[in-house]
Amino acid sequence: MNVIGLMSGTSADGIDASLVSIKRHGSRMIVKLLAFASSSYSRKLQNHILQLCESGTGAEVCDLNVTLGERFAAVALKLIQSSSLTERDIHLIGSHGQTLYHHSYASRKATLQIGEPSIIAERTGVTTVADFRPRDMAAGGEGAPLTPYTHHILFQHKTKSRLIVNLGGICNVTHVPSIMEGGTITAFDTGPGNMMINSAITHITKGKANQDTGGSIAAKGHVDQTLLKTLTKHPFLKLCPPKSTGREEFGNAYVQRLMREARQRKMKNEDFVATVTAFTAQAVNESRRFLKGPIHEVILAGGGTKNQTLVKELRTSFSPISVNTAETYNWNSKAIEATAFAIMAYQTIHGTPNNLPSVTGAKRPVVMGKIIPGRSFRMQTRKPIES
Repeated sequence: MNVIGLMSGTSADGIDASLVSIKRHGSRMIVKLLAFASSSYSRKLQNHILQLCESGTGAEVCDLNVTLGERFAAVALKLIQSSSLTERDIHLIGSHGQTLYHHSYASRKATLQIGEPSIIAERTGVTTVADFRPRDMAAGGEGAPLTPYTHHILFQHKTKSRLIVNLGGICNVTHVPSIMEGGTITAFDTGPGNMMINSAITHITKGKANQDTGGSIAAKGHVDQTLLKTLTKHPFLKLCPPKSTGREEFGNAYVQRLMREARQRKMKNEDFVATVTAFTAQAVNESRRFLKGPIHEVILAGGGTKNQTLVKELRTSFSPISVNTAETYNWNSKAIEATAFAIMAYQTIHGTPNNLPSVTGAKRPVVMGKIIPGRSFRMQTRKPIES
């Protein structure tokens, strides 16, 4: 099957789209990346999404759901055109959507992703699977992280145990034991990835920039050990897996409070960014205490791989273990998350459980995702039961 995966992360900076071919080979799944594209949100749209993550009316959420549904559909169509294929060549679309809210450790768990999948199915004519997280949460899980399912498929090695580090807005790690070693996959969110860095840059530049391109600002600063010590005491880092987090813990409100305290101490902006960057790397490194096996290689994926200062911090903290980006293993670092939702949609349509209870804490394996039939979709029908 040719499947498109669509993803917009907690940074809310745009949509990533992967087109992959998926084939079964015995018990293995062979996934090949055919094409990849990114479409950035305008600064205005990004700010609107982030504002609605913190407060907004029902009408605003409904309107944005439709707006993003059209954007996701347009990105999918553009990817199809750029790959020299037609809509008829695409068998399935898996869309993660845009998270507005994710609260996974309350007595009543809740999550909301928008980007109306009915619009995607209608505009493209392709059967679309979306809204993956709620089913896992209904089964007692955290609904996150979900990408470890794909990390296992793409990166399990015969003899080497690997740690895959996904540097998105929130960072998560996946420990994939080697085939020879065996054992259970361990995965969880470690804390912020790009989220705190991006938020700091937005405030420092008064909205003129929203990321530390290449890690250049952090590279000019010095890590403030007092602030770093405070950050590493954050209670989330001490929680035992399964665990997940989001903007509710590490978003704008948290960063603004820290920046007010930093200004009172007359800390330079570049020192604040350097410290937040070091905290991101240290949170990843400290996650090792929750792992049950060795790490032979570290593989970095996600948009944070473009932050050279962050990558340098991670290489230092994991030394002498080899740390490389996914490109070393013939994968586009930014394409992996979108690919994850293509793979999950493929499993959904085949009725195959696609969560990892050992990761999310769900009581049992479940089939995540809701199916919106495309124009060529044929549901199995039975003769009506007569009364």
